[in-house]
Amino acid sequence: MAALVLAQLFIGIAMVGSISDYHRLVAIHKPLGMLVLVLVTLRLVNRLLRPPPPLPAAMPGLLRVAAHGSHLLLYGLMFALPLVGWAMLSAANYPITLTGAIHLPPITPPSDALYAVLRPLHTVLALLLFATFLAHLGAALMHALIFRDGVFRSMVSWRRNPRAGRGH
Repeated sequence: MAALVLAQLFIGIAMVGSISDYHRLVAIHKPLGMLVLVLVTLRLVNRLLRPPPPLPAAMPGLLRVAAHGSHLLLYGLMFALPLVGWAMLSAANYPITLTGAIHLPPITPPSDALYAVLRPLHTVLALLLFATFLAHLGAALMHALIFRDGVFRSMVSWRRNPRAGRGH
């Protein structure tokens, strides 16, 4: 997810800064955005069914609030950005082509006024996601290199250790 989100952010930046590659980058950006939406939805369902391990008991309250708040913000932005992009393109009456002849239906009616609101909103949310991503990365590195409290290990593990937390 992290690599996909970062790729989307950088493709988006390159898109708005390029005239010659714009259409090629948009053709990549749209289906990847929908993939992010599908994957973050699956992650949210998984997180509801299998909550993450608890934070260390010694973690100060302010850091706990920051950790929970940053997770809510990350998930919210990863979910909202593709929806805002989809709505923005729908308002502009542009098709969302996933591949070949497969198009998504519009989720808003065509509207120049709505597009004028959603276009800068998409940019602001993308920049906020990038800032939140960097803050999250910084916090992860702080847990790994300074606190050494096991939080980083639980973040990067590919599978859960069934013996974790049982003294083994």
